[in-house]
Order: sequence, then structure tokens, then C-alpha cells
Amino acid sequence: MEISTSGRGFFELTDSITAFVTASGLKEGVLTLFCRHTSASLTIQENASPEVLDDLLDWFDRLAPEAPERYRHGIEGPDDMPAHLRTVLTASTLSIPVVDARPVLGTWQGIYLIEHRSAPHVRQVVLHMMGV
Repeated sequence: MEISTSGRGFFELTDSITAFVTASGLKEGVLTLFCRHTSASLTIQENASPEVLDDLLDWFDRLAPEAPERYRHGIEGPDDMPAHLRTVLTASTLSIPVVDARPVLGTWQGIYLIEHRSAPHVRQVVLHMMGV
């Protein structure tokens, strides 16, 4: 799956991932997602209130600011090393159970790609479904 981002932010994948599970024809199993990047990541987070995602972005900014003087690595710009730090705090893989041909998520949960870089990128997430 390819995701075109518009720069730093959360990009919800829940509907696309649910469609992938449905198309697999499997009723029960495990879905694995893998983000093929070191400056973007995956998370399951609340999808009911956009303020949650805004607060998380603000928290990332405080924890890993774009401050080139703090880091040795910055070959791709001032957002390079902070993006790597933010990825360390999140995940490159997710495993989600599937029951009745649907990912098992809580009422307010959504699946997101987090773009940690400021510029737009095309990101790849590998989806793999195992089951019956």
C-alpha cells in the first residue's frame, strides 16, 4: 500500500486496511502491517477527536524538536534526526487480530501512518494477512 503524505501529520488507513482484509477472503487470523521507512511510523490511536492527534504532534515537537544544533545527524535537513527519534517512540509494525473478516479495533480506534518529516513523501506499508 502506498500513502502520499502532505508532510508531518497523521494519515488514517483504517478504511483501506479494512478493505484489504475483506478482499483477502479470510475470516479469522492476524493482520500484520510493516512501515518500510525510518522517518515514518504506524500507530493505533483515537479517531473520534482530531484534538488528540494535534496534541500528539505537539508532544512530539517538544520531545524531539527541530533543533539542528542538538544532533550530529541531519544530512537531509533539520527535520531528519527528529523524525528518526519520533519513529523510535512509535512502531514500524502492528499486529491486529481479525474476526468475522474485520480488524478487531476498539470503538474509537483507528490505524494511522505518522509522517514525521515536514515535506510530503510517498510511504509504503506492507500488509500481510494470515488466517482461515
